[in-house]
Amino acid sequence: MTDISIEGGRALLGGEILETSLQTEGHQISAVGSDHGPGALSLDARDLLVLPGIVDLHGDAFERQMMPRPGVDFPVDVALADSDRQAIGNGITTVFHATTWSWEPGLRGADNARGLLEAVESLRPQLAADTRLHLRQETYNLDAEAEISQWLAGRRVDLFAFNDHMASIVASATRPRKRAQMVERSGLSNEEFESLVQRIASRADEVPGSIARLAEAARNANVRMLSHDDNSPAMREAFRSLGVDIAEFPVNEETARAAAAAGDAIVFGAPNVVRGGSHTGWTKASDMIAKGLCSVLASDYYYPAQLLAAFRLAADGVLPLAKAWDLISAAPAKAAGLSDRGILAQDHRADIILVDDELPLRPRIVAVIAAGRLVHLTEANRLIRSSTARREAVAAE
Repeated sequence: MTDISIEGGRALLGGEILETSLQTEGHQISAVGSDHGPGALSLDARDLLVLPGIVDLHGDAFERQMMPRPGVDFPVDVALADSDRQAIGNGITTVFHATTWSWEPGLRGADNARGLLEAVESLRPQLAADTRLHLRQETYNLDAEAEISQWLAGRRVDLFAFNDHMASIVASATRPRKRAQMVERSGLSNEEFESLVQRIASRADEVPGSIARLAEAARNANVRMLSHDDNSPAMREAFRSLGVDIAEFPVNEETARAAAAAGDAIVFGAPNVVRGGSHTGWTKASDMIAKGLCSVLASDYYYPAQLLAAFRLAADGVLPLAKAWDLISAAPAKAAGLSDRGILAQDHRADIILVDDELPLRPRIVAVIAAGRLVHLTEANRLIRSSTARREAVAAE
């Protein structure tokens, strides 16, 4: 492992942006400030922001690498490698791949969930980002309960979410375009899909018991849990009573307020901020942030969104950049129980990104260090052999 010195950048430290230097040793940040020896490798960070790596609790853009068009599949290892490059290139150093295991066959079926889990576990050492599994269980996926319980007990799942899209799937019968997308994704005929929906929906009475048992399994394994699309304070309270203390995409302000009052982490999508609103017409994330009703922004379906959203919030005067950055780094790390990252501090994991912020709404990633490794660099002239060489170069100017 090569020790790295980062010289002369504007670093986010303790809620402030200060000009200073950092040094890594092994996987960790070993020093903050100028009183350290030269690293084997140095980066000239002048005119750049030095920020903690982004932590993404919910990203499913990798699905587009697995199935770029309906019915067109690519190997999962190829998809994960490409997704890793995309995540790192957008400053994401910890990524939770959010995969849905539904009762539907196809992209969100059992074989895909099993294949993704095995691929993440086998490829993790080769990937630049710290890659983890966020398993989204469709609550009507009753036949998978026993296997998922085993995954949880074996700590093979890093985040566990409860989804219930049955109502919207049933309602989609009156929306031909939406229903056609679902049918195409499943690989079934229209008649087969309709029959499957009716059979699964008929088991509604079994769902609450399954949720309770899976929540208990997650608690016993100390796996953090999320509930997706909570639509009322009562729904949020019901999940909280099971130990589910992360509210993911609450659909209205009333529910978000109830979550905030209870101290729950509240996740919204960063694309919502970048685009100026939800593509579904639900809660506007920037309004929730301004009201203190959002603590985490996730990439959701678009890896560049977290970086862009933080700078958008600062440019719009919603939050200063230091606070906006917390939404995509320190806060998601805390929500996931990862106390070793999310801030730039001695003895923390060396997940560091260098950003050119000359254009406020178009920040550009210049370099990414993940767990002490330089894994992305767009400007080779930023490399210098040692801190001593850096000082000599500055003195000669």
